[in-house]
Amino acid sequence: MKVEHVEVLVEEPSMEAAINVLFPKILPAVELSIHAHQGKVDLLGKLPAKLKAYSSWIPETWRIVVIVDRDDEDCDALKQRLEAHAAAAGLPTRSTSSTNIPWVVVNRIAIEELEAWYFGDWEAVRAAFPKVAASIPAKASFRDPDSIRGGTWEAFERVLQQAGYFPGGLAKIAVARAVTPHMVPARNRSRSFQVLQLALQELVR
Repeated sequence: MKVEHVEVLVEEPSMEAAINVLFPKILPAVELSIHAHQGKVDLLGKLPAKLKAYSSWIPETWRIVVIVDRDDEDCDALKQRLEAHAAAAGLPTRSTSSTNIPWVVVNRIAIEELEAWYFGDWEAVRAAFPKVAASIPAKASFRDPDSIRGGTWEAFERVLQQAGYFPGGLAKIAVARAVTPHMVPARNRSRSFQVLQLALQELVR
């Protein structure tokens, strides 16, 4: 059965701004509704009730994508927590559904944060902010976008500030709107982005 609509639950407006541009590149024929929350605590706190509500009416041609930042949490424990919320609502997930029952929910974790996806497509960052160094991805500390130490958004802010951008602090929504139009999903080096993209591509096969 063809998927026609995807509900996307995210932590904050900057992820909403990014997803609003990125997902249509991966799912050009699928309608999207993106729901931003007031941070991770807000999303996780409301998730059980929201999933329970979805379970009572969601059409067969709809799917739900939940995206949260790992931050400092254990990735496996966070994923299990998300899976448990879906199970409690009676919604099969991509990780637990059988071949005879299509999944309704996919839980994905941005490791460590949205900014890891920017580091994963540095060509897009340079298209938006031409003064940043082209050599950033070659440096050992940035080679793996999902393993940047000390906070990914903090590292991204430092790199942009060193190039003369956002001297008063990183404007995350503005960055999302500037970078994502230049992003090419297929070339992103972030493993967490690749895993998300794979799940989305399954929707239209």
